[in-house]
Amino acid sequence: MTPEQSSVPAPRTAPASPPPPAGPPGPSSRQAFALRWERREPPLPSVAVLALGAAVPGLALAARERIRAGARLAVLADDGPGLPAAERSLLVLGAEADLPWADGVRYLAQDEGLLTPTTARPAPAAALWRRALGAAEGQLCVLVPGRALIADPPVPLGSAEVLDPYTVSTGTGPDGGADGTP
Repeated sequence: MTPEQSSVPAPRTAPASPPPPAGPPGPSSRQAFALRWERREPPLPSVAVLALGAAVPGLALAARERIRAGARLAVLADDGPGLPAAERSLLVLGAEADLPWADGVRYLAQDEGLLTPTTARPAPAAALWRRALGAAEGQLCVLVPGRALIADPPVPLGSAEVLDPYTVSTGTGPDGGADGTP
């Protein structure tokens, strides 16, 4: 396995959900709170772009082209065996000017140690969500509506070809063609 390949796999994402309900009062009890999203104005600068489901092949193609053009990007992918196309995810990190564009992606910003949409903020505060999700110091933590991801930060890719497996749709129907076209 090359260093580039080792930076691509990511742990499986899970639906974002609040911590367990609060128990009886005491020093070890956790308080439950609901996740709400509030509009952020002005948007924060982008540090990453996230594709989910059918948007993955388009982002992989765009990222591959940006890397070939000299952009320095790091990538995390959630594409485990048997994972339905609708649950696939691809996260590309880099300088704002280097980030690729593709249909259906979300641009993410750094918010108190949490990657969130550039135009939305989680409520309560991002720092509380990072702790509630269990992200350890130094881990990457992403929170978007309906998804959360915690992983070790990837290293920048040295080869754009590492993205080749992600450029082909694996689904059928509206999320991707059965013939393997993106």
